[in-house]
Amino acid sequence: MTMTRFFSIAAICAFPLSIGAQTMTEDQVRDLVLDTIRANPQIVVEALQILELEQQNAEAAAAQVALADQRALLENDPNAPVIGNPQGDVTVVEFFDYNCPYCRNAKLELDGLLSADSNVRVVLREWPVLGEGSVFAARAALASRVQGKYAEFHDALMMMQGRAEEQSVIRVAQSVGLDVDQLRRDMEAPAVTEHLKMSDGLGRALGFSGTPSFVIGENLAPGMIRVDQMQRLVSAARAAD
Repeated sequence: MTMTRFFSIAAICAFPLSIGAQTMTEDQVRDLVLDTIRANPQIVVEALQILELEQQNAEAAAAQVALADQRALLENDPNAPVIGNPQGDVTVVEFFDYNCPYCRNAKLELDGLLSADSNVRVVLREWPVLGEGSVFAARAALASRVQGKYAEFHDALMMMQGRAEEQSVIRVAQSVGLDVDQLRRDMEAPAVTEHLKMSDGLGRALGFSGTPSFVIGENLAPGMIRVDQMQRLVSAARAAD
């Protein structure tokens, strides 16, 4: 246990004793706290729970500040693909990785949302966090925009069997009619690198730790969510406007 964490717990544990201990030395306070903990070991667990809750609240507050600061970029970045209704009145932002099995399941839920609600636009943020194959797939998908085949290629990558690696991604690219030589060149474009860098920065600022993760209105939704949950969040976003 670090000294900072010790004294944080000590402050919580010894607060009731602090009024009469204002003239005690640091060693005396330490002994007093240790004696209190030995007599009541459950207070350590309670103190850690309090500290964890405070940290979670601080992180949630920071994420909401980041959301407010970055909303325009999240929803209107010209360097991010959009599916659904480009003029939709509610924007869903998804952070995803082609090698994430939960992302593949989430795509089916997202498709269900778009089928049921024609007034939703979806901003797709490629966030490859699961290795080199994921990075290659994300770069290839973004590069396919030059050939006007992003949506088709994206769907095919999400539905492919097995992991997305260089060979499998190229095979899928060929199956949807992409010029592979051009695709490889376009994968190195600055715009592709910038998108990936921006996704990582935004994801971390919003407190996301993995994929899939969603932003819908004022709500941050890390993890897999079902179509009915998406619909409730979309309805809440509409009501807020």
